[in-house]
Amino acid sequence: MQFKKEKPLYSYEVQREGEEDILYINYLGAPYVPSISDYPEIMERTIDALVENPNVSRIVLVQQKNYNYDSNETFLLLEIAQLYVFLIRQEKILSQEKLITNVEQFFSKRYNDIFSFLFLLKRDPISAYSDMKKLVIEEKIFLEKIDTQFKTDQKNYINFLERIFKLIENTKLIQTSLSFMRDYEKRDREIYNRIFKPDVIPNFTFTRLVLDLPEDAEIIDQYKISGMDSDESWVTILKKQNESKFIYHLNPPENSLSEDHSMLLNLARNVLIEHQPKAEEFIDTERTRQVFFNVSKDLIQDLAQTKAIKINYSDLNKLATILVRNTIGFGLIEVLLQDKKLQDIALNAPIPLTQVFARHQDYDECLTNIIPSQEDVDSWAAKFRMISGRPLDEANPILDTQLSIGNIRARIAIIQRPLSPDGLAYAIRRHREEPWTLPLFIKNKMINPFAAGLLSFLISGSRTLLVSGTRSSGKTSLLGSLMLEIIPKFRIIVIEDTLELPVNALRKLNYDILRMKVRSALLKTTSEVSADDGIRTSLRLGDSCLILGEVRSVEAKALYEAMRVGALANVVAGTIHGASPYGVFDRVVNDLEVPATSFKATDIITVCNPIKSPDGLHSWRRMLQLAEVRKHWKKDPLEEKGFVDLMRYNVEKDELEPSDDLINGDSEIIKDIASNVKGWAGNWDAVYDNILLRAMIKKELVNVSNLTGDNNLLEAGFNSLANYEFHKISEKIIKEIGLPLSKRVFPEWQKWLNTEVKKRKI
Repeated sequence: MQFKKEKPLYSYEVQREGEEDILYINYLGAPYVPSISDYPEIMERTIDALVENPNVSRIVLVQQKNYNYDSNETFLLLEIAQLYVFLIRQEKILSQEKLITNVEQFFSKRYNDIFSFLFLLKRDPISAYSDMKKLVIEEKIFLEKIDTQFKTDQKNYINFLERIFKLIENTKLIQTSLSFMRDYEKRDREIYNRIFKPDVIPNFTFTRLVLDLPEDAEIIDQYKISGMDSDESWVTILKKQNESKFIYHLNPPENSLSEDHSMLLNLARNVLIEHQPKAEEFIDTERTRQVFFNVSKDLIQDLAQTKAIKINYSDLNKLATILVRNTIGFGLIEVLLQDKKLQDIALNAPIPLTQVFARHQDYDECLTNIIPSQEDVDSWAAKFRMISGRPLDEANPILDTQLSIGNIRARIAIIQRPLSPDGLAYAIRRHREEPWTLPLFIKNKMINPFAAGLLSFLISGSRTLLVSGTRSSGKTSLLGSLMLEIIPKFRIIVIEDTLELPVNALRKLNYDILRMKVRSALLKTTSEVSADDGIRTSLRLGDSCLILGEVRSVEAKALYEAMRVGALANVVAGTIHGASPYGVFDRVVNDLEVPATSFKATDIITVCNPIKSPDGLHSWRRMLQLAEVRKHWKKDPLEEKGFVDLMRYNVEKDELEPSDDLINGDSEIIKDIASNVKGWAGNWDAVYDNILLRAMIKKELVNVSNLTGDNNLLEAGFNSLANYEFHKISEKIIKEIGLPLSKRVFPEWQKWLNTEVKKRKI
């Protein structure tokens, strides 16, 4: 809320926003920072406005920064306003018949006493309560001193005062203040600072932040997150004794600006807000943001000169970054996405009444101190519609899209009415800025080195593979890491309805990769090509590995066509929801109506799922199963033993273990791979040695990274380089002795690794 210049000082408006009526009171131009706690006249002015507007649920005092009082604090004042109205209009406590029975000479003093109480009730309710308590005691003392003829009148007056005292004593404001009364001195307003703690909202944004740390919470952790251009925020993790969720308390740069800088941003925002972005501006969001950033810098610099405010280069960049974020960007959601430790962000409807939730890699589910406004919620939805080119309305109440800001990538899911009867709701999945790699998964214990070696072997063997699991199990991340195991000389076609796989990162690593964006399974009509048509088209684009972001709907039939065509030639892989190999079969055959015989085109199914701690408060992502699909069965692979585990998770050891079938060489898929490689056919020891070799290489990367503290050794760039060197050395050894034996390949690769590590230290 921003008042126009012609709005009078202290004027107010009530606006309906979402499910709330919000009272805005103008303090632009006031000679002080508005505070209900500090100034009795502000409390009185606010209660006067509430007398006329009893349905208000939130109060905002508007200045260079807006001071927001939440629904609980507003209720405290509303109750006082309602009490005031009741005493004046219904009880008519200043009337003669209420103050006296028949003794005229008492009227004047009693009137003045009650008038003083009413005057104080709006300005300082706690003092009014204290005065009324004192008045009752004084009048009881006076009762003992007066003549008998006046006692009946005095008793009636005391009963009248006690009723008033009981009414104010029962208000929540007084009940809340009682615990602070020990140190209270009359007219001391410090007590209100313990009750009224407004959220401070810069005038250039609408999102509220609960800035005060909870008094009854223990600080568990604190760290800094950084964006660009001195754009730094602090995160504090807190824990309340009787609450299972941690509190994620964000303090962004928006809320630590000086009054001058806040004023500059407010003025600049008023200029930029006039710009109505067009859909074409969101085709290249990075370029649009850069243009706005440059414009913002010039605008802020000009405004600073006009207002005679000194501003250095660093502050100018920081203010421009904040301005872009709060005009064409996504406000504090962008700040949350800067935190690499956050995995998911949830905004539940009705968003303006609900704090944002986040899933943290160390502290699981957290309650944040962020409460977006309806203006923000509506604005973000409009921007996501333009970014995606997809509808979001009552006929299409679901929108799946993505957000890219620099290196930050996130998947966005939005629902609205009628699916969400309380309005817009968002689910945001933050992707890692760099792709996940198999060594990174080893370090995080999702897999172990042997599983990484086996997966690498299967990818090199051009198998058809489905990565299955529940929501938030790491399916897409694992699929992305497997793409890095494909030798870059092979072409890759990626088909997705929501762009989640690390295509741009692979492109920067010189992979030959083509991305195709297809229509979401949730949409019936759009200009986008359907997923099944996209898959069939990929088969006409030449010899390629095929990666499908997620198998959701009718495209499953086309995928299995691709699997049959691609078998023994190129990798075909995708993700699918399913908690077991049979669960995948059931979904593909029974839900997606792929013929059971076509399902045999699947070679490998991996199952990823979160596992929980015994107390249920913590969870970790793990790969639980790696199974091959045999081809002998006819109707039901479960009954006919068509699924054979190659690896299975041991919950006691918290680790994947190879099965006896794998150890003994009883894997049809691996033997099939070996049958096409000279020196491996019928030589299980050589094949198993190669799996172990790949495992050793992945493990060594993790070990050296831990030893040197160089985490970049686990990232996609070095992982790709290490894979290339492995294949190059393997090729050399094959020419020398016929087989890439681990005892020859690993020492040479290890020597290369040590040389590379030394180079990086120089």
